[in-house]
Amino acid sequence: MASNAPALIPFGVLHAASPATALPAVSIGLSAWLADAWEGLLRAVPKKKTSHMKRRHRQLAGKALKDLKNINSCPGCGKPKKSHTLCPYCKSTAGGAMPTLQPKKQQSRLLKRERSDAWACKRRAKGDGRAIVPVNEAVNSKQYLSLHTIDDAHSTDVFSLALTPTAILSVSGDASIKIYSTTADDFPIAQVLKDAHRLGCHHISTSQTGDRAVSVGFGGEAKIWKFTDGIWQLDGELAAAKTAGELWAVCLSADGQYLAGTTHGGRINVWDLLNSCEKIREYETKGSFGMCIDLSPDGRFTASGHESGNIYLFSTATSRLLHSLPGLVKPVRSVKFSPGSKLVAAAGDARIIGLYDPNSGEQVAHLTGHAAWITSLDWSHTGQYLLSGSLDGKVKVWDIERRTCVATHSESDKGLWTVQWLPKGGNAVEQRKAERFVTAGSGKAISIYREASGG
Repeated sequence: MASNAPALIPFGVLHAASPATALPAVSIGLSAWLADAWEGLLRAVPKKKTSHMKRRHRQLAGKALKDLKNINSCPGCGKPKKSHTLCPYCKSTAGGAMPTLQPKKQQSRLLKRERSDAWACKRRAKGDGRAIVPVNEAVNSKQYLSLHTIDDAHSTDVFSLALTPTAILSVSGDASIKIYSTTADDFPIAQVLKDAHRLGCHHISTSQTGDRAVSVGFGGEAKIWKFTDGIWQLDGELAAAKTAGELWAVCLSADGQYLAGTTHGGRINVWDLLNSCEKIREYETKGSFGMCIDLSPDGRFTASGHESGNIYLFSTATSRLLHSLPGLVKPVRSVKFSPGSKLVAAAGDARIIGLYDPNSGEQVAHLTGHAAWITSLDWSHTGQYLLSGSLDGKVKVWDIERRTCVATHSESDKGLWTVQWLPKGGNAVEQRKAERFVTAGSGKAISIYREASGG
């Protein structure tokens, strides 16, 4: 009897009979599984990233290699040459005069030798006691020598100096005003104005012509002096300055006609000395004590420094406030216009010197280096150098073009109240003389220094 059920074939017979139909299926499934597993492993393990610095170094190395292989033109002769190499044509025509680089050891020895020589020069200058040690040993630094010292010029601190082409006028806490001649090498005393101010004098100012001076005493009185026939004589007194506080710092115009002064209340007053000493202007500020004042040489501006740190710039033509100069937040003790009226310098308890453009009112630079309050500023007659003195006894000379200090004098540790350049005479001999400046302060002496490169 026939059956419709399928016949059973043994596994071994089937495997032996049809190997091509069974093994490929198994191998295809295994390879796909292995590929998926390997891809998963690659995703699980993070790749090592190249740092930015290493990539940058590789880029620079490639650029350097490219530069070494490049050809450019010689800046000397214009002929083609390899980059970063000397021109062979220039080397042959120079006859071996081309500069060569020194080995590193030789450079270090030379540097040590230069430093030791500079240190020896500095020590010799300090030991001498007469030379001013420059801030650095650069070629452009300056050196000043002690020319003369007037010991015990006054019995108390010397608070202010005023200079003329032939004399130094000094005032202090005593009652007299002393005049020293600058025409002789020993700076002899030429005149003494006794009992000029009973309580002492704190400010004195002279005109550029040297024939008029104004002194202000601690009692509030302001006296006008005139130079005639070789002597100084009293020429009047300001009636408006009879009480203390009504006049503190003063400044005479270049021709001696106008006098500007500050008050304790912050006002700035201007008098016409040739017209019955009449007060012609009064400038108002925010009420802070006016500590210093200056008039521009061209007569266009009036600048005042105040205890609050404010610096005010007024126009003499319109009698209006032009600018309130920024930069200093502590009391301003000195303000000075440059000889060409292009810059105005201000300094004080902030221990920095601010340089401003009076036309725009913007600060163009600031000079740092003093470790104590700066009490006095003065410009050289060319406007190239600025002189500054501070309460730690140091005097600094600043190169305005390079905005750097070129000389520092630290011979005395006594505080300085005033520093000024000595004016030069009008003749050719005076103009060829070396720069000289004078200092005075709590040491009760007046010291004169000259530039080492001149006579």
